[in-house]
Amino acid sequence: MARLRIRNITEKDEIGFFAPKRWEFWRSLIVCFCLFSIVGHWLELLYCIIMDALFGIVEPDYAIWIDPWYHPYWVYGIGAVIMTLIVEPLKEHIIVRRKTLWGALLESFVLVVVLAMLMELIIGWIINQPDASGEYPYWDNSQLPLNVFGQAWLVNDFFIGFAAMLYVWLLYPLVCEGFDRLRPRVANVVFVVLVLAFAVCCIISYTHLVLFTW
Repeated sequence: MARLRIRNITEKDEIGFFAPKRWEFWRSLIVCFCLFSIVGHWLELLYCIIMDALFGIVEPDYAIWIDPWYHPYWVYGIGAVIMTLIVEPLKEHIIVRRKTLWGALLESFVLVVVLAMLMELIIGWIINQPDASGEYPYWDNSQLPLNVFGQAWLVNDFFIGFAAMLYVWLLYPLVCEGFDRLRPRVANVVFVVLVLAFAVCCIISYTHLVLFTW
């Protein structure tokens, strides 16, 4: 088969990262959980700034404005784990089946956007039902353009899809390859240091929140 390229990326470069029988896979997965619990916080801040400027939908007392930069947003770490366990093998399957990487990239993006919309919709139907006055307890997308049944919002889903593509096509492979370039013992030391650094961020952050609450 001819080598398939998106610039300098080949088919071979994008498959083989889903290897749940290997310790190296779980090491990278744990690091991504820790890393993106923090990085996701920063990305949500940027996203909220943009969405508030465009749509005025972010409340002034939203926690993102006051949380310290090292405060973990667990949903993004969990999201990284879910993307690694579900989207990464899906991506690799699509790459093998498709004739071009561009086709694989487009198909995986569309599938992830649809998956994000369905998850947002189902979660909304389960936990975000309006009360007797018609008010939603957690979020209300009913007045926004491109909303789906007032629960999901395709603008959100597009950005989730973009973030998922960036993660599985670039960031997660970079983490794996970064560890692969190190000697096994050094890689394990780096792993321990990163996990301990994340633990310190958690301890300091939640200590700060408890003191602030009191």
